[in-house]
Amino acid sequence: MLVDEQGNFLTQRAYPSMALFRLKAYEDTFMIFHGSDQLVLPPSIPVTGDRRPAKIWNDKVTVVEAPAHYHDWFSERLGMNCRLVGFPEEQPRLIDPAYRPSSENVSLADGYPLLVIGQASLDDLNQRLEQPVPMNRFRPNIVFTGGKPYEEEEWRNFRVGNNRFLGVKPCSRCVLTTVDQDTGVAGREPLLTLSRYRKKNDKIYFGQNVIPLDYHEVHEGNEIALD
Repeated sequence: MLVDEQGNFLTQRAYPSMALFRLKAYEDTFMIFHGSDQLVLPPSIPVTGDRRPAKIWNDKVTVVEAPAHYHDWFSERLGMNCRLVGFPEEQPRLIDPAYRPSSENVSLADGYPLLVIGQASLDDLNQRLEQPVPMNRFRPNIVFTGGKPYEEEEWRNFRVGNNRFLGVKPCSRCVLTTVDQDTGVAGREPLLTLSRYRKKNDKIYFGQNVIPLDYHEVHEGNEIALD
């Protein structure tokens, strides 16, 4: 996670140019790309680094700082002073108690571990837009084909392969969905169109927040079974 000098988390909501960072996973490392520049990133930040407080929404957590050259690389390309930090997995950051079944954690994600969206939901939205948008505007972890538009928002207990998942609440969307992930430029869509037919209680919904109950591998092509 990137944080500012006060320890507040950074996102494309306030800094849409963050979309220009590209991540690629290899067997034992990650690569971050920004234009023609690249940075090798280890799978985890050494826990021997300096610890500091950070804030994600209203949650206060303790994070570990990466070595200084990581801060410099991201700061130069983002045009502001920032720091790269990691989350020590031994500490908790619990999911909202109104939705977690037990004592599940969320680490550094927004509010829930996973997001699932059906391709049919995006297809229905794109039929309403003058310019269709790709799925990456919504950053889901799991995308599935088949079914009806928006049916995932009704899912509770389901399986993907050998893994059980729990759907806990539809995902409310923000201005981040308006950021073009290829250019880092924000616009008005698709949030404007979604507000006309997906708004409820002053929030706009698209996708379902999900908690994993098992931790086996998930593979492309796994079938989904609703319990």
